[in-house]
Amino acid sequence: MAVINQPNSQIRLTNVSLVRMKKGKKRFEIACYQNKVQDWRSKVEKDLDEVLQIPQVFMNVSKGQVANNDDLQKAFGTTNQDEIILEILNKGEIQLNEKERNANLQQKQNEFLNIISTKCINPRSKKRYPPSMIEKALNEVKFHLNPTKQTKIQALDAIKMLVEKQIIPIARAQMKIRIILTKKAYQKVFTSDIKPNIDQVDEEEFTGKQYEIVGIIDPINYRVLVSIIEGDQAKIGKGEGTIEVLDMSAVKE
Repeated sequence: MAVINQPNSQIRLTNVSLVRMKKGKKRFEIACYQNKVQDWRSKVEKDLDEVLQIPQVFMNVSKGQVANNDDLQKAFGTTNQDEIILEILNKGEIQLNEKERNANLQQKQNEFLNIISTKCINPRSKKRYPPSMIEKALNEVKFHLNPTKQTKIQALDAIKMLVEKQIIPIARAQMKIRIILTKKAYQKVFTSDIKPNIDQVDEEEFTGKQYEIVGIIDPINYRVLVSIIEGDQAKIGKGEGTIEVLDMSAVKE
């Protein structure tokens, strides 16, 4: 808890988040409410009073050391507290307290495990593993989340390791899809545009009027195929092709 000593009173700041800016050899700080700085920067919060615990620039919030006008003038070229506070709030470095750091880390960890859980299945049961089971498997292969790196990229790396090590029976969940194309559309886009996005063609049948293709794809390619066949910028005419999902938990042979 930070305590601010002022001439006739003592202001206790609870749940404080500091935003810090270094100018020359001096450090300036403002005291904000937890989670409100990011809301301000993302323009979710527009009321400065909801962000600042106290509208004052400090040299050290925890010691209650207020910045004097000489220091402010030398560092910022002004003594206008409002202008300086906005500069620090918008450009300064957020100093998270331990509670916030732990909460952020837990949020990242949950996101990381959920990505893996939704992208993988048990190839035998075709069911997804709960995040808790994914976490146990990752601990066994000694894969730990790095909070400074992108969560999604690390999740994809973790999936590769889990599939390779097979601590638990696990595979990337693939999509089973059915594509129907007229003969004209098939000749125009199948070989050049559609087939490269299909990992495994299970069935390909020509009925005399149209082609029906059933195959397994990586879910990441589904949007690509939709845009080729049915999107606003489709490469074939309207009504010349359709795509539907048959199974969200398919496994490539």
